[in-house]
Amino acid sequence: MKRIAALLSVVAALLGSAASFAQNADATRYGVVEFSANYMREKPGFPEENGNQALMGTVVELLDSESYWVKIKSPEPYTAWVVDMGIVEMTKEQIDAYIAAPKYIVTAEISHVFVNPSLKAARVCDLVMGDLLRIAYTSKGKPEAKKGFVKVTLPSGKTGWVCSKDVKDFTKWVGGLNPTADSVIDIAMLFVGVPYLWGGNTIKGTDCSGLTRSAFMMNGILLPRNTSQQIKVGDEVDFSGVKDGDFSKLQKGDLVLFGNPETRRVSHVAIYIGDGHIIHSSNVVRINSLRPADADYYSGGVPRMLAVRRVLGNVDNGKGIVSIAKSPWYFPQK
Repeated sequence: MKRIAALLSVVAALLGSAASFAQNADATRYGVVEFSANYMREKPGFPEENGNQALMGTVVELLDSESYWVKIKSPEPYTAWVVDMGIVEMTKEQIDAYIAAPKYIVTAEISHVFVNPSLKAARVCDLVMGDLLRIAYTSKGKPEAKKGFVKVTLPSGKTGWVCSKDVKDFTKWVGGLNPTADSVIDIAMLFVGVPYLWGGNTIKGTDCSGLTRSAFMMNGILLPRNTSQQIKVGDEVDFSGVKDGDFSKLQKGDLVLFGNPETRRVSHVAIYIGDGHIIHSSNVVRINSLRPADADYYSGGVPRMLAVRRVLGNVDNGKGIVSIAKSPWYFPQK
């Protein structure tokens, strides 16, 4: 009887462990991006295709792991693999506290975190435009600042110093935004000359939809990641007159999408900047004309136009475009 009781005890323990594992397997796991731009690869391996980049401070879901790779889903949403060193896992409670914590957003194109408040100090890491860092406070509850630097805390808890001119208070920055076509185009223009990078969406390298997403994101507007998603957002704009040189129905800031007219497969996106011109990432971020007679005509242009979509005026109205302020990935929502 003792042996049977012991056996039943072992079985119960095993069943309990299995039940506990199943419960944990169903629970959503979270993490925060630690690298300035974490490369998201389609499979776990450095030679694999890069599909996206997740910026520092972005909250992600953790889906799977293999060796030192973690499969994540970012807010866009985009699912791919990143190295585990670039992700800090947190509990749901920690994530909630992290999202609510005051932060800085990097508004400089490129910056760095230093060990001490000096450009000559050792570097902790690099930063790119759009990265988020928690604000470090003094014992009196004020943001710690010294010699033109502010103190910051990385997702991992590491601390350092960033040039104060390179960052802004994230909450105040979002609250002060007034997105216009010109402000979106101004951000896109910062990327001129940046090389094309498949899956890139930073000032160091970007693809076409990464450029459009970055230009709107730095205006507080979140677009989906890829052209196949961006062609579905906002309002449809009639572009039938474009083939005859009539651009009157297009507005600055509209997305212009290109692809195969027969299959309707979209493969490229640009931002309309007015006067028949676009800015886009094609080999390099550049400006081109949609008028065939112009010297700077985009050869993959008008015959391949599939759609024009209006983003501005369609934020937070159920048309696939969400403001950062209304995103639960960035701010607590009531």
